[in-house]
Amino acid sequence: MRVISGSAKGRSLKAVPGMSTRPTTDKVKEAIFSMIGPYFDGGQVLDLFAGTGGLGIEALSRGMKKAVFIDIEKKSIDTIQHNLRAAGLVEQAEIYRNDAARALKALAKRGEKFELVFLDPPYKMKVTAELITAMEEQGLLDEQVVIVVEHDAQDVLIEAIGGLEQQRRAEYGDTAVTIYRRFTQLT
Repeated sequence: MRVISGSAKGRSLKAVPGMSTRPTTDKVKEAIFSMIGPYFDGGQVLDLFAGTGGLGIEALSRGMKKAVFIDIEKKSIDTIQHNLRAAGLVEQAEIYRNDAARALKALAKRGEKFELVFLDPPYKMKVTAELITAMEEQGLLDEQVVIVVEHDAQDVLIEAIGGLEQQRRAEYGDTAVTIYRRFTQLT
């Protein structure tokens, strides 16, 4: 695993020890950023169920100003800290060890807003719609938000969640990526 492009291009990233996480492969990461970017001019990214932090780190490397990483596993938190140091991006990051729903409530209390959200829960957890709804209700999503959901290819996510709609879905072996954006207003 490595940072593919941007200011930290080529930096190696460490995987979380053990078998509890499945890091996003470089191929899938490259595909995601070709769909949503590939580069950014500032903004804030939320990497929920962050694992190695690879997606949020890639977003920082490609121009996002700040990233918030959330994971409940201590091994993941330690790995994210290591990977941020390796990429030279520690100053642009906040890392929290917390349950996703509780973390969202805490971020909402602070008035945070995100232009980009990576949502990559364990495949057995079917919480995508619930978490996107919570983020929207709690005011965490910028008007121009892009939400990238990584999930089991066998799962078909709903077309619309609140004010967001599926823009694209792509499969890469056992993994699927679904991208949500706000409904566009017809004029």
